[in-house]
Amino acid sequence: MSIREQLLKKFEEEIQGLERELRTELPKEIQQARELGDLSENAEYQAAKERQRLIDARIGMLKKRVGEISLLNLDKLPIDKVGLGSIVHVTDSGGETIVYRLVMPEEADPSKGLISPGSPIGRALLNKEPGDEVTVHAPNGRRRLEIVKLVTVHDAL
Repeated sequence: MSIREQLLKKFEEEIQGLERELRTELPKEIQQARELGDLSENAEYQAAKERQRLIDARIGMLKKRVGEISLLNLDKLPIDKVGLGSIVHVTDSGGETIVYRLVMPEEADPSKGLISPGSPIGRALLNKEPGDEVTVHAPNGRRRLEIVKLVTVHDAL
């Protein structure tokens, strides 16, 4: 399964779960809260309505992302340089090897080595190739990294 298909599946599943909550669970909660009386001082009602607004916004954002990902042209991603979907092995100045994978912002989890192209490390690595050294300007200071191995999205396919 390609990266695009994985992302689309993940987002579609989340959209379905949120829509189910929006259509079935929240209306029940709102109805139960209404039955408690005065809506202006009803914390349950206010919380359910706020959750409804948040879910609506999240669904809108996810649908927008699905549209963007559907239009993503993998042919425009670099074949021999770091780009979205690349797995990059780097060594730092202490000789430690670190592996990063450039992912969509929604998937980013630096503790697992999943970084977005918009992060400081992601920006520094973009369009680089094995043998290149980069300087990362991160909140905790500057780091020098050398790219020792690269697996692009094209290699993975």
